[in-house]
Amino acid sequence: MVGQRFVKMLSEDRWFDVECIAASKRTAGTRYGDNALGFEYSDEILDMTIEETSRALLDNYDIDIAFSALPADVAGTVEAQLAEEIAVATNSAAHRMDEDVPLLIPEVNPDHLALIDVQRQKGWKGSLVTNPNCSTIVMVLSLKPLLDAFGIRDVKVATMQAVSGAGFTGVSSMDILDNVIPYIGKEESKMETEPMKLLGTFDGNKINYAEFGVSALCTRVPVIDGHTESIFIELEQDPSVEEFTEALRTFSGLPQELNLPSAPKRPIEIRDVPLPRMHRDLGNGMSVTAGRIEKVAPHKFKYVVMGHNTIRGAVGASILNAELLAEKKYV
Repeated sequence: MVGQRFVKMLSEDRWFDVECIAASKRTAGTRYGDNALGFEYSDEILDMTIEETSRALLDNYDIDIAFSALPADVAGTVEAQLAEEIAVATNSAAHRMDEDVPLLIPEVNPDHLALIDVQRQKGWKGSLVTNPNCSTIVMVLSLKPLLDAFGIRDVKVATMQAVSGAGFTGVSSMDILDNVIPYIGKEESKMETEPMKLLGTFDGNKINYAEFGVSALCTRVPVIDGHTESIFIELEQDPSVEEFTEALRTFSGLPQELNLPSAPKRPIEIRDVPLPRMHRDLGNGMSVTAGRIEKVAPHKFKYVVMGHNTIRGAVGASILNAELLAEKKYV
């Protein structure tokens, strides 16, 4: 699902051209159009022959950057091999928590991109940059302005995640129709650990992780696209609802300053009630929507945030990372 959206969005991108499409041995040598599902493509893309994913691609094609949607068990080796020579922007989980790999949301922690200079101490000519888990991105985009303005003591989150997050064949219709699945493998641990790295501080050599706690409960619901999250947060300061809301509403970052092509004008949109069907495409799918903001006790708030899981939560995130790489001359 993510791989095909990569092809779709990159084939229409202003900065990047699709040089080749690579996958596993199972589909290598076949026509892309014979494997594609769910999106419309140009004839040029449909007629491309799928290559086998390997370092040998660099000998046969003029490639500046590789976008990866590989399964984590495959990505670990292949992405590191490619990063020795070229830039890699990946949606895979394989290297997210590596000490010298930026786990990046450009509005949140663009300074972490300097970890590439640490990577190059290994002799790499290229670089490896990851984006977080789809649910993590939606949540952390809302946490960043609150952390900066008020400080954070604790976060608890319950997710209602769309079926597209599991891929075309990830959840059978008999499992999801008329049902809620209150478990998604490995999802909760990602949401509890990745924010600590994303919201940590870079000291010139490594990331010092943030120290507040995150507790997550993740569920799958019968929605096609758009992850919704109910967040309960305790802050160090004690703002009003109006101050809390304004911090979210006015949040902006380096991508907006640089006017990067994929950057939404407003990273966070405010609505009374965020709804996947109504709001997931705001900012071309790159904005998250926050609402239902209530103060429940001194320092304590609850709110809802929602974002498009395969755009802002996956493909769009990697492309925005790559645009920042290009703007900073790492590509």
